[in-house]
Amino acid sequence: MHDHVTPQTIADLLDRFYAKARAHERLGPVFNAAVDDWPEHMATLNAFWGSIMLASRQYKGNPLAMHRALPLTPDLFGDWLALWRQTTGEMFTPELAALFMDKAERIAESLKAGLFFDPAVFRR
Repeated sequence: MHDHVTPQTIADLLDRFYAKARAHERLGPVFNAAVDDWPEHMATLNAFWGSIMLASRQYKGNPLAMHRALPLTPDLFGDWLALWRQTTGEMFTPELAALFMDKAERIAESLKAGLFFDPAVFRR
């Protein structure tokens, strides 16, 4: 169990998580169809999570724009979060796993709001 976050622990987490996600019956087809260059994608994810967890400011991208092109549904975010919870729980102390989950849940809610918000629902 890791008791602190480093660039290496983030890389290890992402390697373990995305190995599971790629094999997942519902998430795997989405990821495997969308990512042509896994090493490049993993470098981007490491920069993203380093920016989130270590304030590294390495990530320069637009997650919402990247996810708009994917065939996502709101329920896939639940699958993603469950797998993330499992993986962070395997690797980090409960306090750090909870911190990773808090960040992931906020990111998921933000992405879902950007991808699936329907203003017509609120006009009634």
